Amino acid sequence: MPASERYWEKEMLVGYARVSTHEQDTGLQRVALLKAGCERLFDETASGAQRDRPELAAALTFMRAGDTLIVWKLDRLARSLKQLIETVEELEERGVGFRSLTENIDTTSAGGKLIFHIFAALAEFERGLIRERTLAGLASAKAAGRVGGRPRALAESDIKAAKALLADPTISVAEASRRLKVSPATLYRYLPGGRGLSTNG
Repeated sequence: MPASERYWEKEMLVGYARVSTHEQDTGLQRVALLKAGCERLFDETASGAQRDRPELAAALTFMRAGDTLIVWKLDRLARSLKQLIETVEELEERGVGFRSLTENIDTTSAGGKLIFHIFAALAEFERGLIRERTLAGLASAKAAGRVGGRPRALAESDIKAAKALLADPTISVAEASRRLKVSPATLYRYLPGGRGLSTNG
């Protein structure tokens, strides 16, 4: 039933079921959704990490303000808390409710909305912790004389030694690398011009 066939204003309960592999089926989820009163069902096979979910997109397109999207379990709708919050917030902006049968969450009720506000706060708290840890790590790396947290393979004294070695035409880049205990690629990273920079840089 395409959205264009919805000529009525009746609010609908719309079910969405998902399984991860073709070896599974949505039978049990469909039974639960129909028992919950869903009049229209969308189901598909897609892994939790898969971003492209055409049936979920179709369900979201089909629904109108006042409808409610119902899933058997929260992890059927989203692969992460962040994605779950974003999807439910999108539904809320469109005036669409959300229910999860297993967790007994219903955003059309005051208690359900409160639970999701708590979820959203926890997600923001987690993002804040990640940002804080990242900034702390960068500050620590900078204080230790590193950029981006990666230690230098060659100190300034090593670079001077490399230039001195390469000033001798009988010493190859490979030999200089062995003496400094680094790879030729690392040596070239610090001396992009190779032997040409050894006498001029």
